[in-house]
Amino acid sequence: MRKTPARVTVLPDPETGPISTSGAVKSVQEAMVEMSAEQYRRMWKPEYLERLARSYWAFLTKISLGAIRVAYEPSSRTVVFISRRLPLLRFRKPEYTIGPGLGQVTWRIERGLLVARNGRGQGMLRISVRSLAPGDGPEDVCVRVSTEISNFYPFLRGGGWFARVGVRIYSATQMKIHTWVTHGFLRSLARLDLPRSPVGALAPADGDSVEDLEAIEGEGSA
Repeated sequence: MRKTPARVTVLPDPETGPISTSGAVKSVQEAMVEMSAEQYRRMWKPEYLERLARSYWAFLTKISLGAIRVAYEPSSRTVVFISRRLPLLRFRKPEYTIGPGLGQVTWRIERGLLVARNGRGQGMLRISVRSLAPGDGPEDVCVRVSTEISNFYPFLRGGGWFARVGVRIYSATQMKIHTWVTHGFLRSLARLDLPRSPVGALAPADGDSVEDLEAIEGEGSA
């Protein structure tokens, strides 16, 4: 078996408390990704933050055999099932936060078939990467990668008297599938195979060289 360029350890999911019958839902999955210092220096650049985001959507498409895909528009990203007539989740365009040892991409949820009416425009999906070592020497470097859905109001849970049953249905189906898929995505990072984004908002211009994520600290959304 060929050795992968990185080693991934999926961490136990943080406790987020029980799912209520009316409040927002939060879900967090995390992993430690260990790679060589050379790989770290090559990839710790803004372009790869955008490519990490792209790899998340590409993984969803791959494991769903193409049934789930992302429709890119100038001001939004929509996760659709088979066609645009079935929009599961519609996000605003991604917001990038970059600083010393940190990179984050956040998608604000607008609406979709998976979102309850009272939760439209409230939730978010975020992927974060944190460097746990400077990466200046020859030693391997660890990066903590986390995915988070917060302030999410699932349509499947329902409301009123049905919500008590809906919580169980949501927990046993959509929530469990999301957790399983995200753990799979985190494990896939062992290959460090991050496809290029079709947008290229953080890709360096021709002849431009960005040293690392810290070099553009303070840049806003793409």
